[in-house]
Amino acid sequence: MNDRESDNTQKPRFVDIVKSTLAAAMGVQSNKNRERDFAHGNILAYVVSGIIFTVLFISTVIVVVKMVIHSTAN
Repeated sequence: MNDRESDNTQKPRFVDIVKSTLAAAMGVQSNKNRERDFAHGNILAYVVSGIIFTVLFISTVIVVVKMVIHSTAN
């Protein structure tokens, strides 16, 4: 375990915010990370990350559905 993992008092990095957003979207966020996010995270970073994830997810679903519809129409 490195210093970053053992010290839960540091401000979350960009990668930590992305991981937390993805974990929250899947419903598998660990209690340790959730506590870190609430104690040391910036709410705006998580809101923006969540909005970006949602837009990308919906866009991906739309593209996949259009590709399937197009491929079955022929």
